[in-house]
Amino acid sequence: MIAVGITLMSPVASAGSLEKLLMPGALIAAHAELEANCGQCHDRTNKARQRELCADCHEDVRRDLAANAGLHGRIGRGQCSACHSEHLGRDADIVHFAAEVFDHAQTDFALLGAHAAVECSACHDAGRKFREAPHTCADCHRADDVHRGELGSDCASCHETTRFSSTRFDHARTRFALSDGHARVQCASCHRDSAFKGAPLDCGQCHAADDVHRGSRGTDCASCHDAVDWKRSRFNHARATAFPLEGRHAELPCATCHVGGDVHAALPKDCLGCHAAADRHAGRFGTVCTDCHGQQAWPVASYPHERHGQYVLTGAHARLDCHDCHTGTAGQQVLVAECAGCHLADDVHAGSMGRDCASCHAETGWRDSVRFDHDLAAFPLVGLHVSVTCESCHVSRAFRGTVTECARCHRSDDVHASQLGDACGDCHNPNGWAFWTYDHDVTGFALDGGHRDLACRSCHVEPAHERPLSSECSSCHRRDDVHSGRFGQDCGRCHHTGSFRGAAAR
Repeated sequence: MIAVGITLMSPVASAGSLEKLLMPGALIAAHAELEANCGQCHDRTNKARQRELCADCHEDVRRDLAANAGLHGRIGRGQCSACHSEHLGRDADIVHFAAEVFDHAQTDFALLGAHAAVECSACHDAGRKFREAPHTCADCHRADDVHRGELGSDCASCHETTRFSSTRFDHARTRFALSDGHARVQCASCHRDSAFKGAPLDCGQCHAADDVHRGSRGTDCASCHDAVDWKRSRFNHARATAFPLEGRHAELPCATCHVGGDVHAALPKDCLGCHAAADRHAGRFGTVCTDCHGQQAWPVASYPHERHGQYVLTGAHARLDCHDCHTGTAGQQVLVAECAGCHLADDVHAGSMGRDCASCHAETGWRDSVRFDHDLAAFPLVGLHVSVTCESCHVSRAFRGTVTECARCHRSDDVHASQLGDACGDCHNPNGWAFWTYDHDVTGFALDGGHRDLACRSCHVEPAHERPLSSECSSCHRRDDVHSGRFGQDCGRCHHTGSFRGAAAR
């Protein structure tokens, strides 16, 4: 420590050696050659000159400061050391640049629109200073310039930064202002080259391919068409041709009728002249189509059938096609106004019910609301018979001669297997096959005691109408007679109907 102090106070020590000895640390590699001359960056008599001394080497920064341009010219005029520290070693970072938080708006090129999403490396080449990045549109977008430089380098005069394809060129400054439909077309539709020069100005030069008239109307397309829609025309068809375009005719393109494109060619003015191929009647209803059809829609017919045909179309008839009835030529085919005149083939009764179909059927539908009153027939429908379909009994659809006996229809339902005869109605009623009310007392043999719960076939093992039953006990209980007939046939003298057992002599 004493040796160091002597050395510092020695008058023979040079000023340069002293400064180097007091230097707080090594400079960065780019400034390493300045370590031998501290005065090139530091003025010991005036510290404020340090900024000027930095600018002596960094002339590009000096120019930015003088012009208030670039990053350094915009962030102020403080000392360089406020941002850039030195004497931190050869590998120290004295720039302290962080791309993630850097505000590009402090430079001469603010990142607007699509530029804000571009990676730094897209403009700033590796190994080059950030300030050396291109500043003009053409520097970066030369490859995107479809005009190949013929319109200059000021791309921003027409294009926007949000999207390169978006333009704001004011076409009204040219000799052809874009309005209506023209405002929606792409530039290349009219401008065949990227210089945008020599584009056609009259309609015919652009719309020759669209001219369905093939030049027969001249080149002044605007006399009929406007720029809003090429298909819309101002041509007064009624005044020029004596054929007003009304209804659907007003919506048709000219070429629909003027097929050849020559509007001067004579065209028919009657309906069949144009619509013969669409006449599904094949001429059977004459040539005056307007008697039934209007000009708004061809399929819609308005023929007053009740006035001209004397036959009012109601119900299902109103929905029929004309040709369902009119199969021949009008004026030659005579139609009969009665049902059988049209529905003879549909008559499932084969004429057995007469020709007055309307007495049972309605016009709303052949099967709808059949009005036949069965109560007026020989077999009134009561009970469950009301809900049975006609076909259940009337198999032939002739409806006449149908059997009325119960057994003829219900033989398969007869659990008695015909043992009780065919007069089912004696016991059963139409409200339900299981409902029966036969009074056995009328036979002279009352069912009481044990007889009351017996099934009919317990006694009637054979058809009742073929073999009448005896009322004597032995006729049924011969096998139950433990006396083997010794006490006679009158079992009732000892036994009662409550139970065969438990005899009591009387």
